[in-house]
Amino acid sequence: MAIPRQLPNAITVVRILCAPVFLWMLLADGGADGPLRWWAAALFIVAIATDGLDGYLARRHDIVTDLGKLLDPIADKVLTGFAFVGLSILAELPWWITIVVLVREIGITVYRFVVVSDHVLAAAWMGKLKTVAQAVALSLALLPLWNLVGEWIWWVNGITMAIAVVLTIASGIDYVVSEARAARARRAAK
Repeated sequence: MAIPRQLPNAITVVRILCAPVFLWMLLADGGADGPLRWWAAALFIVAIATDGLDGYLARRHDIVTDLGKLLDPIADKVLTGFAFVGLSILAELPWWITIVVLVREIGITVYRFVVVSDHVLAAAWMGKLKTVAQAVALSLALLPLWNLVGEWIWWVNGITMAIAVVLTIASGIDYVVSEARAARARRAAK
């Protein structure tokens, strides 16, 4: 069965549009552990899960586009960036973590736009692993599980967040090194 060519990119755009709604839901009641917090966490989890869906559909139906390669990582960065900022506003995550993550994410995104006329910088395997780690860490931090399972969940949250931050930094370094090598190879080929 054929799907519309625009469907994967439309899913990506919806993920971007979910980000401000998610942030409003998270902050509307001051981050209290009530229904809005649960709904915000659920929206985040569903939205970040669509990252796999749009990519799968595009590859499965051979409708991968340069626009999709550009928008997909941006959608992930917008959604996760809003989550990092929201958790820091609520004082549930140190600002230094959010700043480190945002500097890496914004830096790579700006670079993508700078080189887009030359080539599209698609997500690398380490970047995809970083996104999964961030999705897991943020989902655990957003869900008020401490009310259900106890305070030990804070340790799990801390460990998963540490893994996400390390992968964020490592994947940023990997992008810079890979792009520097590719640029040298392009110059040598001319």
